[in-house]
Amino acid sequence: MEYKIAICDDEETQRSYLASLVKKWAKQEKHTVKAAAYDSAEAFLFAYVDDKDVDILLLDIEMGDMDGVELAKRLRAGNDTIQILFITAYPDFIAEGYEVSALHYLMKPVEKEKLYAVLDRAVCALKKAERFEVFYTDGEALRIPVDEIMIVEAFAHSVVMTTVKEEYRLHETISKIEELLGGGFLRCHRSYLVNIKYIKRIAKTEIIMDNNAAVPISRRRYDMVNQAFIRYYTI
Repeated sequence: MEYKIAICDDEETQRSYLASLVKKWAKQEKHTVKAAAYDSAEAFLFAYVDDKDVDILLLDIEMGDMDGVELAKRLRAGNDTIQILFITAYPDFIAEGYEVSALHYLMKPVEKEKLYAVLDRAVCALKKAERFEVFYTDGEALRIPVDEIMIVEAFAHSVVMTTVKEEYRLHETISKIEELLGGGFLRCHRSYLVNIKYIKRIAKTEIIMDNNAAVPISRRRYDMVNQAFIRYYTI
C-alpha cells in the first residue's frame, strides 16, 4: 500500500534527516511512500488546501508564526484519520497533544528505532480506519473501499459505481447507496452522487472530477454542493 507522509519542520537539517529515515523505513518494511517536506505550517497548509491526501504528518511544534499545535488543531477540525506525530525539543508541550489526538511525541534528536516503531503504529492505525462496504452484483459480493468511490450514477434498475480503479454495475438504488455512504458524498443531481474529495472544479451546470468526468449538477442543488466544496477546501 502507498502512504503519503508529510514532514513539517523549520530546520532544513531536521527535514533532511527525517526524510532519510522515512525513506529507509519504507524500504525496510516494503512500503511505497510519497514524502513531502515543508519549512513552515503555512507552507504545509498552502499545499494541503489543494491536496488533503496526507496519511502521516511528522510535525515540529516550535515553528514561526503558526506553531505545530495550532496547525494540528486546524487539521483535526476536518480530518480525524491523519496520523500526527509531534517532534519537539521540549517536553512541556506533551499535554497539548491530547487535544488533537496526536499519535505520539518524539524528542529531538529523533532516534531511528523510535521513529520506526511509531511509523509502524501509524500504519496499523490507518489500516483500522480504512472503511469498506459490501455491495452485491450478479450474485457476487464486492468489498469496496469507500474512500476509492468517485461517482455513483443511477439507471432504471441499477447504478454504476465508478471507483479510482474500475466500474461496477450494482443492483441497488442511488438513495440507498447515498444513505449507506453518508458524509463526504454529495447528491448533486437526482441521478448522481459524487465523492467531494475527487471534485476538481464546479461550473454552473456540471462538476468536473479528478478523472475529468463531467457530472451534471441540478440548479436547485448547486448552492448546497458549491458551499460544501468551499467548506471542504477551506481550513
